[in-house]
Formats: sequence, structure tokens, C-alpha cells
Amino acid sequence: MSFIIIDGATKKVVKSEGYNYVFDKVTGRFARWGKTMEDDPQFAPLPEILDIEITKSCNGIPNEQGVESPCKFCYKSNTPNGENMSLDTFKKILDKFDIVSEEKKVNCLNQIAFGADATGLANPDLFQMMEYTRLKGVVPNITLANISDEVADKLVKLCGAVAVSRYENKNVCYDSVKRLTDRGMSQVNIHQLVSEETIEQAKQTVLDRISDPRLAKLNAIVFLSVKRKGRGIGYNPVSFDKYRELVDLALENKIGFGMDSCSAPKFLRAIKDHPDYKQMETMVEPCEASCFSSYISTFGEYYPCSFGERKNEGLNVLSSKTFSEIWNDPKTLGFRQRLMKNNRECPLFDII
Repeated sequence: MSFIIIDGATKKVVKSEGYNYVFDKVTGRFARWGKTMEDDPQFAPLPEILDIEITKSCNGIPNEQGVESPCKFCYKSNTPNGENMSLDTFKKILDKFDIVSEEKKVNCLNQIAFGADATGLANPDLFQMMEYTRLKGVVPNITLANISDEVADKLVKLCGAVAVSRYENKNVCYDSVKRLTDRGMSQVNIHQLVSEETIEQAKQTVLDRISDPRLAKLNAIVFLSVKRKGRGIGYNPVSFDKYRELVDLALENKIGFGMDSCSAPKFLRAIKDHPDYKQMETMVEPCEASCFSSYISTFGEYYPCSFGERKNEGLNVLSSKTFSEIWNDPKTLGFRQRLMKNNRECPLFDII
């Protein structure tokens, strides 16, 4: 499919006969359509979003006694001794997404989600990576958990959005949120794991959004479905009834919330009788892996998504000439077909 990319200071626009989008780099608003505005393309000619892991090192966050320990449900099973991606490797990878459009070199991505440690300090090249991302006309985003004032200063200047993970010690999360919103960042979200083991915590986070002044300027709570992998193997998918209760609690209290694409089908089932179902449905995207988004590990290996990573089983991005080779490789095409046959519901984990 031939297409053109128009990369402006505040917007990135893609045009073709059957695939089009407009991405606002300032607000993050995104609209995609096919031949007409009513058409919804099944996949993109090249990925829109890159999820890239720049470190496998993480010390975790401090508990209420101030003792740091790795997260109990980290599906990556990261430890303080993990490897970092180098700045040079990052630049080489990002350059693979360059294409020539209207006689200009542009990057096909609109956003990069950085996979980092809890503090954003494990990889010393993180902020140089973000600066290079901006030079490419791509917006960097990141998820952290324990943000210092110094890191917050840098994130506000470089990122379009920041998510703060919620763990047992909620003060670490809520203080981090406040550091960002106090500096004027509006796209600040909380990432809340939803599982049988954390459902009460998730409900408390919803209630805290109403009552805790540190969350007064929070954009949204994003509910993440548990994937039983790594240290998360001991956690279990929440029952549908409990999940619906959580969604109802958020809706009744009129707080901003969202969900990962993994749990999109579950969310739609939970709101099927809501009077605004049709409107909400238009804002929900099911699994994007290999269709609109891609994942690259610290070792430079491509996988459809981070949850499907198996070391040394991915596609070597560094040895490819362009990312188009990876995007159209038989392995990628095979997963894409498998996903679409499954109505874009996760083929790897039980999210129900």
C-alpha cells in the first residue's frame, strides 16, 4: 500500500486510498479511517506505535517501611541486574522506521512507549533517547512508578504522557502523580492492575481519585488486565462480575478511566446495556499487536507485543534494512492473521 506522511510541528497526518489518520502531537488525539470515515482498517502499512524496552533492570519501589523490592506481579521478572539498551542501538532501531514521503525522510511512528524501570534512572541514556525521539517527530511516553523531582522536570519537557504504576504503597504513586501535575503536565494517568488479588485495591484507587487532593489533576485511571507470566504467574484474571462492578464504580463517580487494549472486549461486554454504549464503543481499541503497534526488546528483537516475548525467538530488527521487512515477515503476518481470526482478542492469555 502506497501512502504519504505529512509531519508537522503539532500534527502528523497519513494519507492513502484505504488507510488514513490524524495524530495531534499536543493533545494525543488520534483518528484513523479507511476509504471513508466509516471504514475501519484492519491493519496499518507500518506500525503507528512502538513499545520499546530500554532496560531489564529494576529495583522496584519502596514499601511503607521504605524497603525497596521488585514488583510481585512483574510479568518481565526484572531485577536490579538486568541489561540496558545503548543509545546507539536505540538510534539504529528508531531509524529503521524512517521512510521517504514526498521526497522527505520521515518516521512512520507517531508515539513511542518506553519500557523502563520504576524510577527512570536505570538506563542513563533514557532522556537522550527521548530527545532523539522528538527530533524524529515522534512523541515519547513512558510508564514509571517512583518519580523524583529531577526526573519529573525532564519528563514534563519531553513526554506527551506519563503513566504512574500503582502498587501496594499508594503514597509513592500519588506523590509521583502530584509531582507531574504540579509542573503542568495534563496527560498523567495511573496504571492499575486488575486481578482477583488487586480488585479491592483498584476500587480504592477509584475512590481515592475523588477524595485524595494529590490526584485532583489526574487525567485518568487505566485498568490493566493481568497476564499470567513471569512473577505474575501467581495472579489470576478477575471474575467478570467483579470487573463490571469496578467499571460501574468508575462510571457512577464520573471519573476519567480507560483500559489496555487486551481487556477491550471484556470492557465492552461490561457496558453492553449502558445508554452511551455506542459512543463509548468508538473510543475502545481491541488488541493492536502486529496490526497497529509493535514491540522491541532490550536485545533488539521484535515481537507483536511485550507479553509474547521469548528471548532469541523474535525477529532481529538491527539486521533488517527497514522495519518494513519485519512488519511483512511471515512470522508477523502469521500472528496478525491469527489475531484477526480471533476477532482481535488476545490469542496468548486468558483475559476473560
